[in-house]
Amino acid sequence: MNPLANEWTIKHRSDACALTNRPFVAGEHFYTLLFQDAEGFRREDLSEEAWTNRNENIQPFSFWKTRYEPAPSGPAETLGKESAEQIFRRLLSSENAPQNTCYVLAVMLERKRVLKQIKTEQAENGRVLIYEHGATGDVFIVPDPQLRLGELGNVQNEVADLLRSAAQH
Repeated sequence: MNPLANEWTIKHRSDACALTNRPFVAGEHFYTLLFQDAEGFRREDLSEEAWTNRNENIQPFSFWKTRYEPAPSGPAETLGKESAEQIFRRLLSSENAPQNTCYVLAVMLERKRVLKQIKTEQAENGRVLIYEHGATGDVFIVPDPQLRLGELGNVQNEVADLLRSAAQH
C-alpha cells in the first residue's frame, strides 16, 4: 500500500486564514502548517496575526512562511497530452506510486521552477521532501528514496518512457 495515496493527500492552499477566516490579499505573507494525525497530514494556512497568537504548545510536523498569490483567473488550458506535472500528480495519487519516479519528476519540476522545495523533514518511514507548487500553492510530500548514482539511469529512462507515452496519447 502506498502511503502517498492516502496519508499524504494535502488540501490546496487556502484563500483565507484558517483561524480568523479573513481572506488573504495578494502579496501578504502567511504561514502554512502541516500537522500529522491519525488521518494523515492536515494543512492549515494562518495569517501573520493568527500565527503570532496561536497556541505554541501545539507543534506542527512542519511549517513555513510564504507569500500569498491568488490563483490565476481564466479558463484552464486544455491539453491533449499529459505534461510532466500531470504525470507527477497522477502518480502521487495512485495506489502504488513508484517512489523513485515521483522523486525524479519532483526534481525535474523543481528545476523548471514549477515546484519549490520548502523543507526536508524526518518521518517515520525516512526522510521526506516537502514541495509547494509556485502557482497554486499545492503541497506535495515526496519520500526521498536515497537513490544511488548507479540507479539514477534506470529511473531517468522510466520517466522518459512515461513522458514519451503521455505525448503520444
